[in-house]
Amino acid sequence: MPGGWTMSMTWMRMPGQTWPVAATSFLGMWLVMMIAMMLPSLVPMLSRYREATGITRRSRLNGLTAVVGVAYFVVWTMLGIAIFPLGVALATVVMQRPSLARAVPIAIGVVVLLAGALQFTSWKARHLRCCRESPGRTLPANSGAAWKHGLRLGLHCIYCCADLTAILLVTGVMDLRVMAVVTAAITVERLAPAGERAARGIGVVVIGAGLLLIGRAVGLR
Repeated sequence: MPGGWTMSMTWMRMPGQTWPVAATSFLGMWLVMMIAMMLPSLVPMLSRYREATGITRRSRLNGLTAVVGVAYFVVWTMLGIAIFPLGVALATVVMQRPSLARAVPIAIGVVVLLAGALQFTSWKARHLRCCRESPGRTLPANSGAAWKHGLRLGLHCIYCCADLTAILLVTGVMDLRVMAVVTAAITVERLAPAGERAARGIGVVVIGAGLLLIGRAVGLR
C-alpha cells in the first residue's frame, strides 16, 4: 500500500548505509525541518522574552536571546532522537506483516482524526496560551535562566504541536506540501488575534481530512 511504502522509505536506511549514519541523516533533516516550521512562531516568543528581561544593553540581550533559541531547538532535537527508533521499529513491523501494511492508510486517517479532535481540548488551549502569552514577570538576565526558559518554551511547543506534529509524521515527514500546511496551521494558531478560535477552526479542517482519508482507505479495500 502507498502508506506503508512511504513509511518504509522514511524510516529505513538506504542500501549500504549504517544505522548511525541513517540516524544522523534523519536528525539533520528533522532539525532543519523544525527550524523552518517553528521559526515563524518562535520569533514573537523571543521578542516577548527580550521585553521580559528588562535588559537595555543590546549585545547582552542578543546573547541571551540566542541561548533561549538554542535551548528551544535542543528540545525539538531530543524529540527527533526519541522518534527515530520508534519509527524504525514500526516500519519494520509493517514491512514484515502484509496484513498490517494494508491497515496503514486507515490508521493514518484515524491519527489525523484524533489530531483534529485534540484541537478542541483544554489541554491544547492551556499549552497554546503558554506559547502566545508574555511571561508575566521580569525574567532573570543570566544564561542559566535563559537556557531554562528556552527549554520550557520548547516543551510547551511540543505539547501544543503534538497533534499537528503527529500528522506530519504519519502523512509524510519528507513531503514538503504536508510540511507547508502544518507550518501554516502552527503559525496561524500562534499568531492570529484569537488563537483558541483559530485552533478550533484548524481542528474542524483536520477532522474533515481525517474522515476523508478513512473513507478513501475503506473504499480502496
